[in-house]
Amino acid sequence: NERMKTVIVGGVAGGAAAAARIRRLDETAEILILERSGHISYANCGLPYYIGGEIEERKDLTLQTPRSFARRFRIEARVRHEVLSVDPEGKTVTVRDLEKGEIYTESYDKLLLATGAEPMGKNLPGADSRRLFSLRTVEDAAAIRSFIEEEHPKTALIVGGGFIGLEMAENLARRGMEVTLIQAMDRLFPPLDRDMSAMLQHYLRQKKIRILLNAMAEGFEEDGGQIRVLIRDRDAVTADMAVMAIGVAPDTTLARQIGLESGMKNSILVNDRMETSVKDIYAVGDAVEVRHRVTGEPALISMAGPANRQGRIAADNICGGDSRYGGSMGSSVMKVFDMTVALTGINEERAKARGIEYEVLILSPQSHASYYPGAKVMTVKILYEKKTLKILGGAILGFEGVDKRMDVLAAAMFAGLKVTDLKDLELTYAPPYSSVRDPLNIAGYMAENIEEGLVKQYRGEEMASVLKKDATRLDVRTEAEYGRGHIDGFDPVPLDDLRERLSEIDRNRPVYVLCQSGLRSYLACRILAQNGFDCAHLAGGYRFYETVEREYTLAETALPCGAEM
Repeated sequence: NERMKTVIVGGVAGGAAAAARIRRLDETAEILILERSGHISYANCGLPYYIGGEIEERKDLTLQTPRSFARRFRIEARVRHEVLSVDPEGKTVTVRDLEKGEIYTESYDKLLLATGAEPMGKNLPGADSRRLFSLRTVEDAAAIRSFIEEEHPKTALIVGGGFIGLEMAENLARRGMEVTLIQAMDRLFPPLDRDMSAMLQHYLRQKKIRILLNAMAEGFEEDGGQIRVLIRDRDAVTADMAVMAIGVAPDTTLARQIGLESGMKNSILVNDRMETSVKDIYAVGDAVEVRHRVTGEPALISMAGPANRQGRIAADNICGGDSRYGGSMGSSVMKVFDMTVALTGINEERAKARGIEYEVLILSPQSHASYYPGAKVMTVKILYEKKTLKILGGAILGFEGVDKRMDVLAAAMFAGLKVTDLKDLELTYAPPYSSVRDPLNIAGYMAENIEEGLVKQYRGEEMASVLKKDATRLDVRTEAEYGRGHIDGFDPVPLDDLRERLSEIDRNRPVYVLCQSGLRSYLACRILAQNGFDCAHLAGGYRFYETVEREYTLAETALPCGAEM
């Protein structure tokens, strides 16, 4: 009975999870992890919080050390060891010990690549400035933190508006810096559609974060004690330090050297057993192409949860089992100051690109019973396919109870529930935690009302054409709300007076209604429809529409950096 030897290239979520699982399945296996950085298993999702001082001790980022791995699992982990090449015929790897500079070879029976992804933008001109940082490893985080502690920068530029960019914005602001986000696209956090991004941007501006959209960084220059970011067709922006967070690309140098078949953006192609195109070589994590669970298309999803799961599946198969990876929905959650941003599945942009006929639900429920203190409004957006009622995706922004709603939605999608099934979910209720009808129950009722023809809705992006139509337009909020801000062309008729004023409304013209969040306008449409009117109400209501409009008017006037928002 020969001892099986598995060599794992890379630690963190995928590699370390696989190593521990192999040991749990096979007490005799020889397991060797080779990691290029100085840390074998670290909380890379925690790095921004270490920089911000929320996580105080650097050692708290380390989940396992080579010593703890050896003691508990009898797994040998060598840090600062870089794998230079692989010989799949002879089944050996060539390794450089980065401390000693020595080169040696190791044999393997099974090889697992967990090489992860690298920050993009390293090849931009001036990217080697000592005032420019990227964030992938504990070493990167330590470098940023010591720069802040030694140089006391007052201003910071963050290039990129994804996970790392937004988490860094919060943590540098916590350190007392004036932060500007520079984003190449037309919105922050592109997995969100523009309307939901607007809600996030509006909140960030309240937190004094400056935002430059449609701003493509083209390079960097040192300028005395500062760094300048050069932006295509715009004025350059200068600050004391900058962070490059424009995204990651699969780190597949090794995979190309071996000649493994590649997927999108040079990722590693694997089957659902995490096997590559070469026998006995497996790959997991940010470097591999996966199947998107909602669309069935190839996708790159750089997140710890999927990487950890893939590591476990590869380990099962290395040990002679048959585990399968069913793809990913990209479920994710992020803290931005006090706001929680969560999403799963696909957004409208992806649905349109795939030609899917879909419907959208937008609601603004309270996080728990409104009579119990501390309830906060959240914004929920759910997409579903018209003909099948399959839930395609969703996004939720808010300050309390956001993560649990998103987890329930992700579980519902995984289980293949229809959007109308959400109304029947029996979820926990007590006033401090929820309402009798949970936000997801309400979403299910809304979908049922739309599908049964009880109500029709129109979207904020259709407003220009609604205002041109020969139609009646009603704002059914109170006079006080109307006075605080309204859309010209909508006449004020408070909901409670509507029944008495039906005679004033022309029955031969369509009626478009709006209210603050969409609830009163739905009630108004039920009154009107039962009195023979053809009625539609504004999805999401005035609050949502007005935030989106204001946000993109601001973005288009492209306020110079430093102007007050």
